[in-house]
Amino acid sequence: MATFSPSTHCPSSSAYSNSSSVMNGSNRLQQRIALSSILPKRCRSRKLSLQQSSNGVSLSKAVHVQDGDLAKKKIFPALFALFYEGCLPEHFTIYGYARSKMSDAELRTMVSKTLTCRIDQRENCGEKMDHFLERCFYHPGQYDSEENFLELDRKLKEHEAGRVANRLFYLSIPPNIFVDAVKCASSSASSANGWTRVIVEKPFGRDSESSAALTRSLKQYLDEDQIFRIDHYLGKELVENLSVLRFSNLIFEPLWSRQYIRNVQFIFAEDFGTEGRGGYFDNYGIIRDIMQNHLLQMLAIFAMETPVSLDAEDIRNEKVKVLRSMRPLRLDDVVVGQYKSHTRGGVKYPAYTDDKTVPAGSLTPTFAAAALFIDNARWDGVPFLMKAGKALHDRRAEIRVQFRHVPGNLYNKNIGTDLDLATNELVIRVQPDEAIYLKINNKVPGLGMRLDRSNLNLLYAARYSKEIPDAYERLLLDAIEGERRLFIRSDELNAAWSLFSPVLKELEEKKIVPEYYPYGSRGPVCSHYLAAKYKVRWGDIGSDQQQ
Repeated sequence: MATFSPSTHCPSSSAYSNSSSVMNGSNRLQQRIALSSILPKRCRSRKLSLQQSSNGVSLSKAVHVQDGDLAKKKIFPALFALFYEGCLPEHFTIYGYARSKMSDAELRTMVSKTLTCRIDQRENCGEKMDHFLERCFYHPGQYDSEENFLELDRKLKEHEAGRVANRLFYLSIPPNIFVDAVKCASSSASSANGWTRVIVEKPFGRDSESSAALTRSLKQYLDEDQIFRIDHYLGKELVENLSVLRFSNLIFEPLWSRQYIRNVQFIFAEDFGTEGRGGYFDNYGIIRDIMQNHLLQMLAIFAMETPVSLDAEDIRNEKVKVLRSMRPLRLDDVVVGQYKSHTRGGVKYPAYTDDKTVPAGSLTPTFAAAALFIDNARWDGVPFLMKAGKALHDRRAEIRVQFRHVPGNLYNKNIGTDLDLATNELVIRVQPDEAIYLKINNKVPGLGMRLDRSNLNLLYAARYSKEIPDAYERLLLDAIEGERRLFIRSDELNAAWSLFSPVLKELEEKKIVPEYYPYGSRGPVCSHYLAAKYKVRWGDIGSDQQQ
């Protein structure tokens, strides 16, 4: 889910974002979903992991969500979309599981409010919704109660009706109760004659030590190939397309190195603040929530060498090599900020600390920028710049590849002194309005020689009539199929935390005060100094006329 050169006027800094899976309040709805079924082959062109007859196999999926938002807004709608598209088996059951008391009818009412017919209208969507909701049930229980899990197991067996039972559990709960839930599910609700898998929603700890401890605890009850660590950004269409863009297009692969690329920027921006959910955010911050996972995963896919094959382990092996090749991150290469109140157009926007769930005087960054380097033959010396922030001037997630200047450019006189404006740039816009565009120099039609910077633009909405699936649809289907390519392996996770943990510890121990920036601005001024330190300009600062 970028860079600058700090001056003596700027304190060093870093931060967090993405509120879609924010969790707070132990009394809020904690969801768990169980799905029984087998996937029809027509859903995917690639070979499915479940090849048995749909009359003889059953799959169970379980999801825990602390406040219910992820289940209501993402998981249930994603499952309905898969059902609508014929990607779920003939026989499937979905179970919600939480501490709260709720009936099957109440669960169905709650879920129905978030289901949409967004895919198309080729069949009666209302009828489809009714059929889907008939498969949704609810079972209340505690996460550390083997008795409650045994009760769920009995209910699942009734629906599975003697078929081979494959069960998938989805954990989107605070890490401190991961292990209890896994222990109980493993001992009391595992499949007796099929496979059992667990999807784990972030955060995967707060640092190297807590993450490693969590992994060790999970592996007391699960094998590594049963654990699916989900990062929903890896399921986004444009992130999926990264390797296709590079490895299947001859025009890009030869340019993908230090010889032609000047810098690469990974930018994440939200145009809203914590909005009453700062309690969760304050415990993690923008670096842990966005940079250490979403942006770093995109960087690893972008920078990896050609894998031996498209097999999940071959791809993940190459990603780990990138992460292990990265230079230790220094505090001097990090800028942190926190948004302050700002009045614009007669409307007053609150500061981060105005959120009543945020502790008074909190130094938690809501913005961070960092300069990272990969010390290998392909990328030696190329700055990889990241920035992520909340309450900024717009919403975006994108990768910007800035190429080197043309040596001895014949048209320097026509371009002027600002060579950055004439440099080719490849932009991969992950969200919103998915697009890939390449900035090139072009002659403006006419008798004179006037150059213009133009875009070769692939706007997905214009090129493809089919709506892009939500990331959770792809990832849920992959987990059901046993496809691990888009999930994070334990050594990947260790390498990612090893990069960020030291600087996070230093920020907290030294109580680094973030630079305050107005709500709705472009973020801290020091982020621009950080980029300038490496002779870089943030690509999202200029105006993309066609965007």
